[in-house]
Amino acid sequence: MTNWRIRDLQPTDVDGLLKLWEEYRATGTEPVYSLSEVLASSRVDTAIVAVVGDEVVGATIARAAHDQAWIVFFAVAKAWQRRGISRAMLGAAEQRLAALGIQRVSILVPDGEEHVQSLTRAGYADKRHLRYFERQVPVSQEELALLRDLGGRMLARDRWDNIGGMQQEKQILERRLVLPLSDPDLAQDFGVVPPRAIVLFGPPGTGKTTFAKGIASRLEWPFVEVFPSRLAASPKGLAGELRETFEKIEHLEHAVVFIDEVEEIAVKRGGEPPSPMQGVTNELLKLIPAFREKPGRLLICATNFIRALDPAFLRHGRFDYVIPIGLPDAAARRAIWEGFVPEKSAPELDFDALVQATEGFSPADIEFAARSASQTALERAVATEDTSSGPTLDDFLTATAQTRTTVSAEVNAEFEEDIEEIARL
Repeated sequence: MTNWRIRDLQPTDVDGLLKLWEEYRATGTEPVYSLSEVLASSRVDTAIVAVVGDEVVGATIARAAHDQAWIVFFAVAKAWQRRGISRAMLGAAEQRLAALGIQRVSILVPDGEEHVQSLTRAGYADKRHLRYFERQVPVSQEELALLRDLGGRMLARDRWDNIGGMQQEKQILERRLVLPLSDPDLAQDFGVVPPRAIVLFGPPGTGKTTFAKGIASRLEWPFVEVFPSRLAASPKGLAGELRETFEKIEHLEHAVVFIDEVEEIAVKRGGEPPSPMQGVTNELLKLIPAFREKPGRLLICATNFIRALDPAFLRHGRFDYVIPIGLPDAAARRAIWEGFVPEKSAPELDFDALVQATEGFSPADIEFAARSASQTALERAVATEDTSSGPTLDDFLTATAQTRTTVSAEVNAEFEEDIEEIARL
């Protein structure tokens, strides 16, 4: 399938914009804004296009006014509809508008407009009778500055959907986390307290960070990753910098806070002489209860070595769930392969063979094998001056056979024991 991409509108795109305008009108629907208004706005306001090669196949143009923006033109070529282009353009426009201090994005569409479903899926609310769609920008202008200071960001809204396979893990996270956090009023009606903190554990390279980002994407909350190694370089010391970071996070209305390799700062205490990290562990143990007091935020800690964590760290009252993330199943491995195989190779490739050959592989292992196969094919094409074909099944299988897996059988067996002894779902 031909790839499309999203970028800012350029002066050379005007002909493509006119073509979209005419196709829009050919459906019998008259646009809300005139062509002159659309063209004028495209030159001075926020204008996004979707392109395939040099062909414009979609356009979104938005005009800012105070803290609100109005979308004055929104169209996707008929041949390219239902491929995720509408949602991607709206998301790109929203990111640019948020940087201007915009807190609401609105669009007026004619009654019966075919893009209604796209707008609804993108989070716009349908105002009855007027067909008025509006979406709240998740982050205010004041929070953007704080997010930049924290190194946080808003993630693309399709990250969750793009996690292939791993259905059991996704269902657990969807039910336990997303459902109560996204609709706290409904959760309260059923006596459910939305979770405030969870631990993801599993072997290295199994996608714990991917899931953490996916959750932030699914909730449409800012994602803030705390790096203990960076905090340690501060003159205030690791414990002091950690405390100050959490104090800053207090000012965000919503946030998913992620600490990877948390065993670095939550090690088992004890021993003589005491470890220098014990003070940091004590500080983190004090910060978590305070973090839990405010709704609209979620702390996700990830670890490859859950047995190394201090027992007090995992107790009830600090973490609501302790969730295992293991090696990808067959469906997930297929989805990972499909994401890395070049377009020219995909139609003739036996994905079932690749899935079978990579049992026990982590997502990172599959990525490495796919990249190695593509590099081999590139070098061969240059040497033979034949660039007509991409990497073959033999290239991928050879690279797979030469890839040393991250997770050994022993490590995976320990992980299965940890699920029985430590997991809390």
